[in-house]
Amino acid sequence: MTIRVLGIDPGLTRCGVGIVDVDGTRRATLVDVAVLRTPPDMPLEQRLLAIGTGIEELLDRFAPHAVSLERVFAQQNLGTVMGTAQVSGVALHAAAKRGLAVGLHTPSEVKAAITGYGAADKKQVGAMVARVLGLDSIPGPADAADALAIAICHAWKRGAAIAPTAGAPTKAQEAWLAAERAAMSPAKRRLAR
Repeated sequence: MTIRVLGIDPGLTRCGVGIVDVDGTRRATLVDVAVLRTPPDMPLEQRLLAIGTGIEELLDRFAPHAVSLERVFAQQNLGTVMGTAQVSGVALHAAAKRGLAVGLHTPSEVKAAITGYGAADKKQVGAMVARVLGLDSIPGPADAADALAIAICHAWKRGAAIAPTAGAPTKAQEAWLAAERAAMSPAKRRLAR
């Protein structure tokens, strides 16, 4: 069985979105990758609308089983943190509207899952993403590679072998779905019913 995960590296200027299929042997396949861009001089609400529309279009087009985002963490630049948090909120809203479970992963968690080293640099992460997906080159820009890494990390951590499929779910699939729902906040669980 295969799980499809849409990973998001949130950002206002460049929001990386990567979609992967991961099978029960942890083999990952690239489905799509994009970078949603907005100009810094555009009004904030219009930037969020553009990114939100782009994420919704990808969710509807590729119908992932789960969504995964990089968890917002404190940085020196408050403006960057605020923009990242705002885009994360837009993405969480789009996923919740579709009843999708969402995983939040720290940068070090993603790096450790992909490279085996939680302090890996962007070049190392990009190289391992290309290797895992069997690509000839590193997806660019770095936001694209990061989004794919986030998606792969989530699929590997959640157990691709028991992803949902068409028809009546097996006991293993029901357990997987229960774990996905448990990862949701109470408000998201109510929306997903």
